[in-house]
Amino acid sequence: MATPMTAGSFLKALKAEGLTVVEVGDWRDHNRNHKGPWGPVNGVMIHHTVTRGSAATVEICRKGYDSLPGPLCHGVITKDGRVHLVGYGRANHAGLGDDDVLRAVVAEKALPRDNEANTDGNRHFYGFECENLGDGKDPWPAAQLDAIERAAAAVCRHHGWNERSVIGHLEWQPGKIDPRGFTMASMRARVEERLTHPAGWTPGDSEEEDMPRAISRSDGDDQEITPREWTTLSVDGVDLLTGASHYQATAYLRADVPPGSTLQGRFYHLRPDGTRWTGPIVERVGTSGDSFPDFGNSGSIVATERLRFEFVYYPPDSGDETPVTVTSAKVRGLYWEA
Repeated sequence: MATPMTAGSFLKALKAEGLTVVEVGDWRDHNRNHKGPWGPVNGVMIHHTVTRGSAATVEICRKGYDSLPGPLCHGVITKDGRVHLVGYGRANHAGLGDDDVLRAVVAEKALPRDNEANTDGNRHFYGFECENLGDGKDPWPAAQLDAIERAAAAVCRHHGWNERSVIGHLEWQPGKIDPRGFTMASMRARVEERLTHPAGWTPGDSEEEDMPRAISRSDGDDQEITPREWTTLSVDGVDLLTGASHYQATAYLRADVPPGSTLQGRFYHLRPDGTRWTGPIVERVGTSGDSFPDFGNSGSIVATERLRFEFVYYPPDSGDETPVTVTSAKVRGLYWEA
């Protein structure tokens, strides 16, 4: 769950992932926001268009039609692999879907079968319509599949999500079949692989010695935090990085805390003798419902040090000793071997 990117950040993220982007008309301000909220966002939804011809497809997705006004997505991915931006904000692409599916996407867990349509998906998902007749015969060119992979990964990379935040329309709303012609399991596997590499990576690229590698750790197990006590979090193990390296990393947490709570996090370098270097404290304020704070840092560790992350919670009531639970923790970033 996250605040939607700005239109400028969305464009930048897509281009950074190596996509060719076409800006169509007033796409930054073309939306359905007057019909309901846009955000918090939870994932990326993939569709097929049931159309033929790139120009006509882009126009339909931008304008919509009598019974369903446009925009019908945020980006149209044509068969040549280009992403045409037609709108930004709330868009008529997801419709009503299954609340159990939404909860699984938020938790980044395996999806249940969609069996009801009771939740507004236009509020919660970025949407990409992909040019294809959807008859199971119309081919999906390699350039188009690559663009779908890159577009989904670009959004996930920005928000610190993993591949489980990418779903198909058929996994959201009962009766839908799109996208048809490839499986979402195969597309999620492609996104998963891409997120282990820097933005813009292309398979087969020669990697220079100074090319960064990805830090991608996550843990969905509950971790109880005692108020006012710094706690080292497990994010697929406590050691996030070992060996002489320069790094840029951000920790993303999900925690149910009272509004007005103070949340602090910091990275630290643990030495063999138990001493450590502690990075700067990043502070966030808890909000109603689940809080999704992020804590970033950059630095360098030597060969004998280990990079870890710790978190502390201060309740609004100084006398409150009730523990809180971090329900998911992720660290995303890059590192360069020294």
